[in-house]
Amino acid sequence: MKKIIGILLLGFTTIVYGQTNLISKFQKADSLIETNDLTEAYPILKNIEQQCNKKDTIYDYILWGYAYVVTQLEQENRMSEQFDSSLLYGLEALKLIGKGKSRFDREFAAKEYWMTKNIIVSYFGLGKIKKAEKHKKVLYKAYKAKKLPEGIDGYFNFSFFKWKDKNVWGYEWYPELPSDRFASSFTKIVYYVYSTNSDGSDNEQLFRFHVLMFHQNPKGAKFDYILERQMEKDGMRISGSYYKYLYKENIDYTKLKNDIIEILEKDIQPDSRRIIQTR
Repeated sequence: MKKIIGILLLGFTTIVYGQTNLISKFQKADSLIETNDLTEAYPILKNIEQQCNKKDTIYDYILWGYAYVVTQLEQENRMSEQFDSSLLYGLEALKLIGKGKSRFDREFAAKEYWMTKNIIVSYFGLGKIKKAEKHKKVLYKAYKAKKLPEGIDGYFNFSFFKWKDKNVWGYEWYPELPSDRFASSFTKIVYYVYSTNSDGSDNEQLFRFHVLMFHQNPKGAKFDYILERQMEKDGMRISGSYYKYLYKENIDYTKLKNDIIEILEKDIQPDSRRIIQTR
């Protein structure tokens, strides 16, 4: 992104006449991006995006740089669990992507769905599950219309939190609970637990928690899903169910997260154990 801004800048400075002030400010923002001073570049780009005529040649470059900075700030805050800030940046980025959809390529337009996913994570991090539902509906609608980009077209990340020195990621699959509970296995949600590197990034996947469909006649059933832990070790998949942690089709996400944390904190082992050779 930084190299692109620099190259594009050389192109339009000789074309755009009478925009010296905007160009000067854009150059300053570009320099700040080069040194990764994004919080300093942010107000400059926000200000000149509002000032610049949308028909002016320079506008596209300002918009692109502005969207890049806001997207990076959203990610930084989300990964550090500063969800109040990541939500604000996410909503702002979504508006900028909307402005650029018709001006840039399809790859840029696809960022709309990725940012929608990020906003969902922020709302979940704040415990505002109902507000997240509005954005989840956008993804589900696009899934049914087969409009989602690769990487988010089968499932999406809806939750992220740190537990001690571990990263915990929640992913949700789009397909709905099957009416035939015996035909096949079905997982709606998976929480992945990773050890971390010194910089806080993911290292090794330790295990994962599946919200797994329970094989039973749904008529009169008191629950639809059971929590299961799975892990890979020495060419084997070791899994087991928790009979205490049960969920209805309309999953209580707050309870689910609290259950995951309780299991981690108390090191609760599954009530059953199954081993499958994977190699």
